[in-house]
Amino acid sequence: MPTAIAVTSADLVLPAPDRHTPGAALLHPPEQLDLESALTETGALLERHGHLVALVPPWLPRSTVQRLHTVRAILETDRIALLGIDLPPLGTALLARQLRQLSVCDFSPGIIASAARLLSHYIYAGALLGSVAKLDRVRVPVGLGAHARSWSPSAQFAVMAHPKPHLAKLSAGGGTQGGRGTQGGHGAHGARAGTLPAGPAFATHLTFARGQLASDWVTAELAPAWQVQGVMENPLPGASPGWWGTPKLVEFAAGIPDLSVLYQLVASVRREECIWCGLELIGDRCGFCAAPLTAPPPPARTARSRP
Repeated sequence: MPTAIAVTSADLVLPAPDRHTPGAALLHPPEQLDLESALTETGALLERHGHLVALVPPWLPRSTVQRLHTVRAILETDRIALLGIDLPPLGTALLARQLRQLSVCDFSPGIIASAARLLSHYIYAGALLGSVAKLDRVRVPVGLGAHARSWSPSAQFAVMAHPKPHLAKLSAGGGTQGGRGTQGGHGAHGARAGTLPAGPAFATHLTFARGQLASDWVTAELAPAWQVQGVMENPLPGASPGWWGTPKLVEFAAGIPDLSVLYQLVASVRREECIWCGLELIGDRCGFCAAPLTAPPPPARTARSRP
């Protein structure tokens, strides 16, 4: 059986792109499942799949994260990888689907787990928002001008959170406004306000989810500008309004859809062996034990002072 890819909410499971892609395992939060049942559930997954890779984004409730670590500790297993992935909810769901696609390939569990960090760099995640008043918490710089314009009932903002922050106010006709922009002089990693978010330079599919904002901007303007190969609508994840600071949004995420491209991307990276647990990995850190590729240097020895 392929390595199990797990998420903590059913709304983070995107439809499989083909009949070969397996579904995602669902690790229920504490309010839905007691500890004994969670241990039984996770133990059954390990018995069936051998290894379990779970995405643990920073916006999860603290109780959910603690439950995941408690289950792994009680089971005393090194076959559970808890991956800290800093993506918005829909981007997290897209990454989970890509890992599900790779799980049927001839990659070892260690490669699949460490591939998550690599693939996250190729996901473009953002949202169309009706307000940016609470956007600072997701590390997208918001100037005073944009905060003031958020009070307008018809305001709309195009925001990118990953891979580079970007903020632009949309004009009344749906296009982005030029001129002085909306960042109030505080640039977002060099992105200029008043322009469309820079899109990926490779073939992608776009997934979007509607909140309480009636707009076709994502499909009518963004998708053609990014030259995406396909567009799919999905229900909005329950965590999205809290992550973006408003329920008035249309969230979107673009990523590589083709399994052959994902495979070549991962296979092209040099493989190493974890110095701690012995699993294969790519990159600089093991996905299962979190050990760095190379051991840290020993602390510098200081000469003792004599009285």
